[in-house]
Amino acid sequence: MYAVVAERSVPEDPLAGLRTGPWPEPRPPQGWATVEVRAAALNHHDLWTLRGVAVLPGQLPVVLGSDAAGVDEDGREVIVYPVIGDPRAGGGDETLDPAVEFLSVQRPGTLAQRVSVPRRCLVPKPAELSFAEASCLPGAWLTAYRMLFEKAGVEPGGVVLVQGAGGGVGTAAVSLGSAAGLRVWAVSRSAQKRCQLAELGAERVMAPGERLPHKVDAVIDTVGEATYAASLKALRAGGRLVLSGATTGGLPPADLGRIFANQLSVVGSTMGTADQLARLAAFCVHTGVRPVVDRVLPLSRVREGLTAMDAGELFGKVVLVP
Repeated sequence: MYAVVAERSVPEDPLAGLRTGPWPEPRPPQGWATVEVRAAALNHHDLWTLRGVAVLPGQLPVVLGSDAAGVDEDGREVIVYPVIGDPRAGGGDETLDPAVEFLSVQRPGTLAQRVSVPRRCLVPKPAELSFAEASCLPGAWLTAYRMLFEKAGVEPGGVVLVQGAGGGVGTAAVSLGSAAGLRVWAVSRSAQKRCQLAELGAERVMAPGERLPHKVDAVIDTVGEATYAASLKALRAGGRLVLSGATTGGLPPADLGRIFANQLSVVGSTMGTADQLARLAAFCVHTGVRPVVDRVLPLSRVREGLTAMDAGELFGKVVLVP
């Protein structure tokens, strides 16, 4: 089958380690299913793997990709949940299973014609969602869903600030939060993206460093070091900073005095559960909200999508079709 593979990590030139072409067919063990991929979405994790960030010993080569939607062996349209874990071992959350594995890390990923996963990782795809839309949900959109509705602790009418709002998680947080009745303020360096974020439902759009009208209840941040200090300063007393990424670095000054004096919470969040993915899909159906797709490309043009993502030229997701 045709696949997109991280053959090696090259920090200074990540695409130099990328290979596309023939790859062995999946050999699913008992209890697993093989899905014919109809659409797969890119994530920054794909670039990080190619750069060698947090790559495990012996991980490479590996098929990239963690997001996909397709058709299983029984002809059912499904969304592929990329976390392979036992909810019982994680206290009801498979992402907390000590033996958890992820597609494109310990297991071959979704940027291929076919991918195999445990049957419990197959979430029914609602007919109302296209394959391209559904393929965006397991990564950025599920991450934003958990950050907003489990970790942030903000009720409808509360104010949430989204840092780096033009990216995949950011646009998802703006769309989901607005649809759920949150007052969403969005920060982006790009004037064009700020206009697009307003169209998605952001109540207020701002450039980095712009003064806020008042403190906010929670901050959604995937940027990390570059925005950490501003995120803490934006919070009201008792507010919550939810982090799910560190694209600009992961070692900012902790500012412990501000945290304890204002009784702030700094909360980490990774992915979401398979049950949350099913609820996210249902939420999209019932509210009419849909993932923002920047472009749809054939799998053979994956380099084009990765280059655009690396350059920050996207608003929303890149979707690849085999």
